[in-house]
Amino acid sequence: MTTVRQAYLDAAGAALALLGDPAVAARWDEPSALDAFTVGGLAGHLAGQVLAVPDVLATPVPDEPPAALLDHYTRSTWIGAGVDAATNVAIRAGGDANAVDGPEALVERTTAALAMLRAALSAEPAGRLVHLTGRWSLTLDDYLTTRLLEIAVHDDDLAVSVGVETPELTDAALTPVFALLTTLSVRKHGAPAVLRALARAERAPSDITAI
Repeated sequence: MTTVRQAYLDAAGAALALLGDPAVAARWDEPSALDAFTVGGLAGHLAGQVLAVPDVLATPVPDEPPAALLDHYTRSTWIGAGVDAATNVAIRAGGDANAVDGPEALVERTTAALAMLRAALSAEPAGRLVHLTGRWSLTLDDYLTTRLLEIAVHDDDLAVSVGVETPELTDAALTPVFALLTTLSVRKHGAPAVLRALARAERAPSDITAI
């Protein structure tokens, strides 16, 4: 199994443990730290980074070259979109749909999906492509890198929302996430701005977000 696939499985396991924390169930219907999400909806969105992967693996892949990892983000309509933009409304609706049966059911579904993926990902060939319905194809490892980023970011969102510690992820999980965020931030703000944010806080811009 590739390093990215194992890192994804480890990160998904950490997300599952967070989803099962009693603090999440206790604050399920409250607003989360993420604008316009309830805690339950945010939990559903985090779980979606596991629940969606089996369907992506099962989707037929058209005869086309895959998009590069960075192009996946430059093509995505949610980047820079406002909270009420149609794409973000749809993302929240997906999280709510995942969460509709409550915290215990969400944990059960995510547990089952992760068990399936532990077996499936190790069996996929190195050059495996996947297709994102209505969009484009990616290599499987690039797709899982995008899910790693989502898990890392939303682990923190959910943990802050319910007042628990953010799960610790492995270096193997965080290294591609930080590399991707840094590269996206450089594309958005330019190299000098990112260098200043990392090394010269007195000259850093106030906004250095990558996505």
